[in-house]
Amino acid sequence: MVKATWNGAVIAESDATVVVEGNHYFPRDAVDPAVLTDSASTTHCPWKGTAHYHSITVDGATNPDAAWYYPEPKPAAAEIKGRIAFWRGVVVS
Repeated sequence: MVKATWNGAVIAESDATVVVEGNHYFPRDAVDPAVLTDSASTTHCPWKGTAHYHSITVDGATNPDAAWYYPEPKPAAAEIKGRIAFWRGVVVS
């Protein structure tokens, strides 16, 4: 079972993650929706497409843009559609 934790809370847990470039992409339904806030931030990856971000809030503390996802990944990255990955201090183990 892979877990993502931040600020002392488990924010995602799944035994069905997909690993791409060393990042675990969790199924969206394995992520606690209460901790996610939509962000206007986007970035572009040449082979995956345009990433969109969520900020994470736990116990009043916010980690801006600490989760990302590809709503419409390019065909080479189709396996990560509907999945969320984490960074910026979120521990995935």
